[in-house]
Amino acid sequence: MQPSDIKLYALSTCSHCRNCKEFLAQCGFEYDCVDVDRLEPGERRQVLEEIKNINPNLSFPTLVIGDKVVIGFKKEEIQEILNSR
Repeated sequence: MQPSDIKLYALSTCSHCRNCKEFLAQCGFEYDCVDVDRLEPGERRQVLEEIKNINPNLSFPTLVIGDKVVIGFKKEEIQEILNSR
């Protein structure tokens, strides 16, 4: 799997986001991560618009694996998607 196949939109202070990062690392998957709260205001607005297209509620973590989207840290759902690739 290519690193760009997995993208995590997170908040640096969110425990669920941190758990998701740790889980992906434990599984040995590389991923792109954007800590939205650490972006500069202009870039943050742009990324929030990007997230709205896949998660209108703008909740975190938002994990994109290929064409699948997982909202929140749902370990079993994430594992199932990763195993099916």
